[in-house]
Amino acid sequence: MNESYEKRSDVPKEYTWAVEDLYASDEDWKKDLEKIKGMIPRIEAFQGKLSASADNLLAFLQLQDEITVLIDRFANYSMRKADEDTKNTTYQGFRDQTTGVFVSISSALSFAEPEILEIPDAVLNEFYEKQPGLNQYQRFLNDILRKKEHILSDAEEKILAAAGDLAQSPDDIFSLLNDADMTYESVTDIEGNRFPVTHASFIPLMQNYDRNVRKDAFESLYKTYAEHKNTSAAILSAQMKQLNFFSRMRKYGSPLEAALDANNVAPQVYNNLIEAVHENMESMYKYVRLRKKLLKVDALHMYDLYVPIVPNAERDIPFTEAKENIREALSVLGDDYVALLDEGFQNRWIDIYENEGKRSGAYSSGCYVHPYVLLNYKNNLDSEFTTAHEMGHALHSYLSNKNQPVVNAEYVIFVAEVASTCNEALLMQYLLKKTTDKKERAYLINYFLEQFRTTLYRQTMFAEFELKMSQLIQNGESINSESACKIYHDLIDLYFGKDIVHDAKIDLEWARIPHFFYNFYVYQYATGFSAAIALSQKILSEGEPAVKAYKENFLSAGCSKDPVSILKDAGVDMSTKKPVEEALKLFDSLIDELAELMR
Repeated sequence: MNESYEKRSDVPKEYTWAVEDLYASDEDWKKDLEKIKGMIPRIEAFQGKLSASADNLLAFLQLQDEITVLIDRFANYSMRKADEDTKNTTYQGFRDQTTGVFVSISSALSFAEPEILEIPDAVLNEFYEKQPGLNQYQRFLNDILRKKEHILSDAEEKILAAAGDLAQSPDDIFSLLNDADMTYESVTDIEGNRFPVTHASFIPLMQNYDRNVRKDAFESLYKTYAEHKNTSAAILSAQMKQLNFFSRMRKYGSPLEAALDANNVAPQVYNNLIEAVHENMESMYKYVRLRKKLLKVDALHMYDLYVPIVPNAERDIPFTEAKENIREALSVLGDDYVALLDEGFQNRWIDIYENEGKRSGAYSSGCYVHPYVLLNYKNNLDSEFTTAHEMGHALHSYLSNKNQPVVNAEYVIFVAEVASTCNEALLMQYLLKKTTDKKERAYLINYFLEQFRTTLYRQTMFAEFELKMSQLIQNGESINSESACKIYHDLIDLYFGKDIVHDAKIDLEWARIPHFFYNFYVYQYATGFSAAIALSQKILSEGEPAVKAYKENFLSAGCSKDPVSILKDAGVDMSTKKPVEEALKLFDSLIDELAELMR
């Protein structure tokens, strides 16, 4: 039975996260609000003085750390309280005040980067010799200095900053069109049950065992996108133009180079991902053929891609069972890792069940006090994997915060999904090893295969489409509904092969993907997934040496090095195609096993 509660006040304390570990009361939070406001004059006192002495620079960087830790606690309290019940206007007000604090502090600190960039290399080297305390900030300072050639004059930087609102416009317009203005016709099953078609319901409808429901929902959704295709293309064109403009102004070779440089990742990583997937398309085609065979359809359509091909194996998984499975699965990471998991499970790091007004979905927030994990747990396999996933994030944050100085603690987005997905992969291998039921094993493998299809292949296809759109603008060509649909059409053919019907409406799928407004973000889902699969395989096959490298060189590393180097230290080289190729080998072998099980 799934547990959910009408009111937040009805939820038993043991199922809620311990926000009192942040502040005992709202009044204590308000005291820190005043304290943070009082830090602004302290920040401003350093303006124009960072290059005056090594002691000045160190004192400023230490103040930045102090502010980071204080705001971390302050923001976590307001945001976690706001997410408990989005109808509670008091805490929505706290969240708004927090946003205002971020803006004020960011504005006060805005002088720092330009001043640091003005410090000559020889002077900075002298500072390191005179003041050893600066050494722990060397990575942070070097990260600013490596972008020196892309920083413009004060006047030019002000112009680009002023254009920031304009740059955000394509995403804002897309959100309004996609989330507010577009509506879709409901669909009805054979018994007359009516199903609304929304963004939230679309994938569940694609998983419906009634094929007519799937087809009708597919037609309903894309009928609306077809009616707005020219507007959607114009918005996407505006996004690509603004990215191209900013990359040229900052003297990058391309928008891709500019976007990846933010995380100190080379474009080669992006291109390697696409090439490696292209070289392993046969595995995807094999999966499509197996799906067609197991669904027993004369022709497989695009709306048949999500429905489970091993039906009726879902079972009830209470949270207590999920916790125990996760503990056992992750015991390969050592007693110290399991002890941390237990601390999270027992000391209320997690807000477990749904209540009215609670924020939907799941996330982990890596607070310095301890991580906070939001779940809306349902007694099913998906929720079990979500719990493992979010606890992966949580322990990654915990270990980085514990083992790194504040300035190096927060890992970058490129590696953000690795620990979480590694946990999922280890849980999957544990469940596969544990089960003795042939049907359950087939169900688990199908679940795993879908992760490969939707994360590795699908996200790489998105990454390739985004790159091609960007290149059109770079080359002075135009993006319109015809050019976007043509490129997407060709990618669908490439990624799915000839054993699926190419339903014409799927060519409009690009118009509903919000990630195309995230600035070359989606590739990181695929690289993160590949790295996680490679790490989980090393952990299971090599044991202690791989576990030690994973915990010490990755989970505890924060952002102490660039992300590709951190992964390399853990045993995975994302500057090569190898991790992607190894992940796809596993995918291929699992397809064969599922085929054998279902024979």
